[in-house]
Amino acid sequence: MAVYPTLAAVDLGSNSFHLQVARVVGDQIYPLDSLREPIRLGAGLTRDKSLEEDAQQRALDCLDRFGERLRGFDRHTVRAVGTNTLRVAKNSASFLQRAQAALGFPIEVVAGREEARLIYLGVSHGLPASPHKRLVVDIGGGSTEFIIGRALKPLHLDSTYMGCVSYSRRFFEDGKISKSAMRRAELAARNEIQTLVSRFSAGNWQTAYGSSGTARALAEIIELNGFGDGTITPDGLEQLRAAMIRAGDFNALDLKGLKGDRRPVIVGGLAIMSAVLSELHIDSLRVAAGAMRQGILYDLLGRTQHHDMRDVTVSQFMHRYHVDARQARRVAALAHELFTQFTQGDPHADDTAPQYLAWAAKLHEIGITVAYSGYHRHSAYILQNAEMPGFSNMEQAQLATLVLTHRRSLRKAFPQGTDAVDWRMVMALRLAALMYRSRVDIARPLIRASADARVVQLDIDREWLAGNPLTVTALEEEMAEWAVTGYQLDVRTLREAQPIEAVEQAA
Repeated sequence: MAVYPTLAAVDLGSNSFHLQVARVVGDQIYPLDSLREPIRLGAGLTRDKSLEEDAQQRALDCLDRFGERLRGFDRHTVRAVGTNTLRVAKNSASFLQRAQAALGFPIEVVAGREEARLIYLGVSHGLPASPHKRLVVDIGGGSTEFIIGRALKPLHLDSTYMGCVSYSRRFFEDGKISKSAMRRAELAARNEIQTLVSRFSAGNWQTAYGSSGTARALAEIIELNGFGDGTITPDGLEQLRAAMIRAGDFNALDLKGLKGDRRPVIVGGLAIMSAVLSELHIDSLRVAAGAMRQGILYDLLGRTQHHDMRDVTVSQFMHRYHVDARQARRVAALAHELFTQFTQGDPHADDTAPQYLAWAAKLHEIGITVAYSGYHRHSAYILQNAEMPGFSNMEQAQLATLVLTHRRSLRKAFPQGTDAVDWRMVMALRLAALMYRSRVDIARPLIRASADARVVQLDIDREWLAGNPLTVTALEEEMAEWAVTGYQLDVRTLREAQPIEAVEQAA
């Protein structure tokens, strides 16, 4: 794998978009450049969870500028991640197509707990070494993440649907700040946090940190206005709360350190932070330098240096679901060999596809622990819905599609699968599973394959086929399955040979 001297992370938050460019030196990253734009994407969500066109356009204009800065970067060196707003927006998929075209790179949408993992990865790399457990709270625009970890390893992760943008809109929609509105916001946040108290309250950790923009803004305002010393405390928040209520309106807020782009969302952030400190019994919250964008960079660094968290997750799933590792290796090896032949000479073939094919081969039987009947559907459901550290929602969907289509009927499953994965990956995995249906090492015949836009041709040794009539039947059924998809599998040695029964009769 190539060594890249420069990496870039794009964080598409519900409040702000960030671009961070960093230099790689060994196992460390050092910042070279950063851009931030207050897009407030979450403010563009309508009541029916659709992104308004104005918010989309603000985002696209920003991504177009980010794309200019990233021009010339290798696609393996840039990772763009979307968070809560893109998780919940009904029209997220159509927006992402436009967004990726503007940025020039793929955009992943991650689940809440994966966002929490990336946040902790970024924060922990910026903290001094310590054997103690740390709590990290990250109040974003649309969600708040809670993490307890030790050193660089997260131990407990959770994510809630409350953020500074969504709460400011929900409880202070008219821009008015009153005691009653503040109380409603705080009670709503406390209610959200109730389910986390047993795992995240004081006593489960030794030091508490706040990360990202809301925590930094609150700490700076508290310090500059004489409400505290730069850490976030219940007393400092109470003084700030009183000052905001006295102002009575977003536009009337006259606080040192309050930047213009934070003015419309700081009140919602304050309400959430007050609830967090109250419910989790936090006396003092320090502000961490790291954030999700640094976590994205370190995760990307791991991928480029053979420390990919996704490989760890796949191994853990194999162990958890008692996967037959030898069978997984057999299927993975043949699937890779076939896919390599299918894509030979194709300059547009995705060079990451073999990695996904290998993961799918290792995980295609995890559903057997649920029930053998229809296990491919159980496997796909697990991969689509389980927490898989390192994987984005789209990556999980790709794996689920591959696994769902690796056996049985293609009639219903495959048309939608063509949007998620290369059809040649599906065919390679199906053929590999078919050839090793006996689940033992076999004297595998030489298989030659060629492919064009919609047809794969296979040549398999005729003598081997004559000695394996069950496989012949399975291949004939497989050709019939592909006939309904718009793609074609042509086992030429079967088509050109006489029927095996006829050969036997002639003998």
